[in-house]
Amino acid sequence: MLANYKLMTKYNDVIDITEQVKEAVAKSGVQEGTCVVYNPHSTAGVTAFSPWDPDGFIDLKEEICRLVPTRIDFKHQHDTPQDAAGHIKSALVGVSLSLIVHEGKLLLGGSHHIYFLEFDGPRKREFFVKVQAD
Repeated sequence: MLANYKLMTKYNDVIDITEQVKEAVAKSGVQEGTCVVYNPHSTAGVTAFSPWDPDGFIDLKEEICRLVPTRIDFKHQHDTPQDAAGHIKSALVGVSLSLIVHEGKLLLGGSHHIYFLEFDGPRKREFFVKVQAD
């Protein structure tokens, strides 16, 4: 089963997509298998992160920006320096996340939610959820 979801993002947005992914798993009817969350954009990422302390998102954003600051000396400048930095951030974070489906539910850690990370924006974005049985 393949599900498609749409988002409207802001620059450096962090969007919790856990409920959409859980919904896709439930609709699939798969009891044992895998779930892949895929983002087809080159300036966005997907990750698992803890939602319990809102300041954690500040730390996440600040550390990603510290590691890859927006700067004008990137060699590839197709769009803007922000866009160039977004490509690097996306490559480091990754555009997909593979998860286990067990007993019809996502096997997430107790402090894991699934997040779509925007590194450019604002943009109209989408992500896909593919659920497959073993």
